[in-house]
Amino acid sequence: MKPNRLILSIALLLSVLFSAEAQQAKVIVPDLSTVQDNQEWSAFNRGISYNGNVHMAARPGDGLLILKDVVFQNGTIELDIKGKNVPGRSFVGVAFHGVNDSTFDAVYFRPFNFKNPERNSHSVQYISAPKYGWYKLRNEHPGKYENKVTPVPDPEEWFHATIHVTYPEVKVYVNNAAEPSLVINQISERKKGWIALWVGNNSEGWFKNLKISPVAN
Repeated sequence: MKPNRLILSIALLLSVLFSAEAQQAKVIVPDLSTVQDNQEWSAFNRGISYNGNVHMAARPGDGLLILKDVVFQNGTIELDIKGKNVPGRSFVGVAFHGVNDSTFDAVYFRPFNFKNPERNSHSVQYISAPKYGWYKLRNEHPGKYENKVTPVPDPEEWFHATIHVTYPEVKVYVNNAAEPSLVINQISERKKGWIALWVGNNSEGWFKNLKISPVAN
């Protein structure tokens, strides 16, 4: 190989390597033991406590625990979640691309439906607040923005959720499954914003092992 061709080949190889590295931004692992620190977190409509995991207390209306100073666009959000097997009182998940306490997208779970053969198709849900809540989406687009969870978790136990966001596509995996439980295209035009732990009306929830892996854009 001639010297010029060798130099060109090395330059191309380095370019590919650096390009691949640049696509993956630094992984963020928030310190959940600091959830009561108002400098790092902002709670909305929920009492927050930490005892090895984050607990968001039940209260009417939706609740958020917003991670400050992190702007998320595309990438992966992973965490462990636990709800309860109580119909209508266990809605637990993650909000992202948030602007304020009423404007965000979210993926959440209904553990009480996991093992219910008549309602398991309503186990994982996407919403885009404030305009597109679950009721509107279910009535106007039945079966499009919610689905059953595979494999089926124990509704009283921890389960692992992985949410891949590549705007507008969102894929939701549970317990490291090879296939997603839910695949949707986001309704909102927001392409970035804050990330938050989320619980629904009259719900409490437990969260741990939050990890955010952004993709550089």
